[in-house]
Amino acid sequence: MHSQIELRDLVLDVEIGTYGPGDVVPERHLLDLTLTIDASLVFIPEDGMGAVFDYDPLIARIDQIARATRFETQERLITLIVEACAGYLAIEAVEVSLRKTPVLAGTGTLGVRLVLDGEGLARVRRDQRA
Repeated sequence: MHSQIELRDLVLDVEIGTYGPGDVVPERHLLDLTLTIDASLVFIPEDGMGAVFDYDPLIARIDQIARATRFETQERLITLIVEACAGYLAIEAVEVSLRKTPVLAGTGTLGVRLVLDGEGLARVRRDQRA
């Protein structure tokens, strides 16, 4: 048994990309994040924060990462978000999607998605220790 924490459509205050005259500059960058955690952190016998995964510090860290610098690519921001997730041992797997809008003529959404299972997340953790 496992469970997931799902964050959807979080608007990040971030600057991504380099744009010239006439280019469509995205107005928003939207983050979707799915964290797989042990079901014992969701299916709890009593109500209390001590029994669950506290995701607020992770969201604050993601916001800090997004605001810290200008990014050339969505991919680099996703990498840093995954590395932040790897810092929480309760997270067993992670799926990150970052979308920008608009893409053309005031319409469209374009995104990048990265999915790491337990083995992939363990590899990130090993690389962080190296």
